[in-house]
Amino acid sequence: MGKLGALGRVLGPRGLMPNPKSGTVTNEIGKAVKEVKQGKIDFKVDKTGIVHAAIAKVSFDAEKIAENAKEFISTLIKLKPTAAKGIYIKSIYLSSTMSKGVKVDPKSAE
Repeated sequence: MGKLGALGRVLGPRGLMPNPKSGTVTNEIGKAVKEVKQGKIDFKVDKTGIVHAAIAKVSFDAEKIAENAKEFISTLIKLKPTAAKGIYIKSIYLSSTMSKGVKVDPKSAE
């Protein structure tokens, strides 16, 4: 990791910098490559409970984006803690990096 520090200015803005939290720094290279090729999705939850995730690229067609979104939402529902009561997903917004969000009905996404 120390040797890659000098490359941070190049790799960082492109989202390619290795990170131990995301699993890109590991001694099991074959396993990490296999997971990424199978479509591993990393998501982050901020302190207000908002989930941030990249589910598709702009070049994907609409059916592929919808399929990825449904799979991601079903994964979130599976990860729901047993102690959580009430409505677990209150709202869903999809957006590209530099665009306005589009509201999606949570009932239609399940």
